[in-house]
Amino acid sequence: MADSRITLHPDFRKGTLDRRLFGSFVEHLGRAVYTGVYEPEHPTADQHGFRKDVAELTHELGVSMVRYPGGNFVSNYVWEDAVGPVEQRKPFLDLAWRTVEPNLVGTDEFLQWAEREGIEPMMAVNLGTRGVAAAAALVEYCNGEAGTRWADLRIANGRTEPYGVKLWCLGNEMDGPWQIGHKDAHEYGKLAAEAGKAMKLVDPSISLVVCGSSSMEIPTFGEWERIVLSYTYDLVDHISMHAYYQELDGDRASFLASGTSMDRFIDRVVASADAVGAERRSDKKITISFDEWNVWYLSRFPGEQNLPIQRDAPRIIEDVYSGLDAVVVGDLLLTLLNHADRVPVACLAQLVNVIAPIMTAPGGEAWRQPTFYPFATTARLARGTALDVRVSSPSYSTKKHGEAPVVTAAATVDDDGALALFVTNRSVEAVEVDLAHVGASLSITEGWRMLADHEPAVEGPEHAAKVAQACWSAVDVASAVAAGEGGSTTLRLEPESWTALSGTLKRA
Repeated sequence: MADSRITLHPDFRKGTLDRRLFGSFVEHLGRAVYTGVYEPEHPTADQHGFRKDVAELTHELGVSMVRYPGGNFVSNYVWEDAVGPVEQRKPFLDLAWRTVEPNLVGTDEFLQWAEREGIEPMMAVNLGTRGVAAAAALVEYCNGEAGTRWADLRIANGRTEPYGVKLWCLGNEMDGPWQIGHKDAHEYGKLAAEAGKAMKLVDPSISLVVCGSSSMEIPTFGEWERIVLSYTYDLVDHISMHAYYQELDGDRASFLASGTSMDRFIDRVVASADAVGAERRSDKKITISFDEWNVWYLSRFPGEQNLPIQRDAPRIIEDVYSGLDAVVVGDLLLTLLNHADRVPVACLAQLVNVIAPIMTAPGGEAWRQPTFYPFATTARLARGTALDVRVSSPSYSTKKHGEAPVVTAAATVDDDGALALFVTNRSVEAVEVDLAHVGASLSITEGWRMLADHEPAVEGPEHAAKVAQACWSAVDVASAVAAGEGGSTTLRLEPESWTALSGTLKRA
């Protein structure tokens, strides 16, 4: 008898899958930009100085959108200083990460890189040390037609056509005391409303993301959302969420249940936003931009205030990942898919070197971290509509999250019946799952699996390749999947594993 049951039917639908769910993030932090995406002296660099090997891995990863330029960095950034002739740009001290920023890459370089690579840009404006005028000017610089001050400056800098940037963040983590220009909810709500109003007067077609809470644990969570949305509800389209997860003190069980925490966080933000809408008697629904999420071992980071002032793309927050970390990343992706009706935008933070699925050596190779594989596989397979998957599973107790289900699942199906099914087993034992599909025909043809390991992560491409060889593999469908009778199929899941399956699901 199966331990758990997953019920699937192509008519049980959650919402259309937005490709922006597979976004990422490039911030001027550590080696994310310099020796990350950009390294003019690298053997693979294109004529613009961007690394082709990193671009190729970005495409393989399936990234649809990239957020830029921050992050904490944006809250003391003067975008005008990083446009125009590079030789005339002045370096400045970035207070967020205590690094001298050379301004070699700015708005034009990033947007043209994104355009060449077919990636949608997501831009953030500085509402920490700056405000309404600078935000509206940046929208005009990016999206304005010829004949106005900032659009003409863009043209003078060599770009005639507007970039047409559609998605804009109204600052970053303004609830956090660490943020340069930190504000309380009323101060930020008023500023965001005025900045957003001005930005939409420049270009009414843009969509806006207002800052939500930077974590569920911050004391102002919930109240922050209520107050900020009371000022901005009619103006903005999305509210942001940020969350990072780590294994602490060997508490593996809680770490594997990180998706349960993410699930609760999303539900609570949705409830907060909907409460504001109900009070306003509004039919509008605010959706979520989960524009920072990942595994990040914050306990190993000394804090930005303890960093020395550094130059030349210092190594900061270059976490090295394990098979266990990759299983958790896969499970977090599964959670996002299950909220596709309210989470159209998400960004894995970050893309290269800084808590990233892609790592590089200056002047050398680029390689995949273990977390690369579940993200790339989900981005490749998930298509069409996210299904309303019903899971019946035993639970287990965790110190951090309370009771959590042993088995979690998400699925998508496209108009042709192509199915992608993602399943996590958080148990230390193998489990059997009954895939119930009464009224629908189910066929599983291929699969891939990530196993959690027990080895400490070690820096370098050799270790990453070793982990991939040990933990990442194709699923032997013939032995893992058994067709039953009466609309039932049995699936065997390895201990502490994340599994992706492809096939078809069609009405019988």
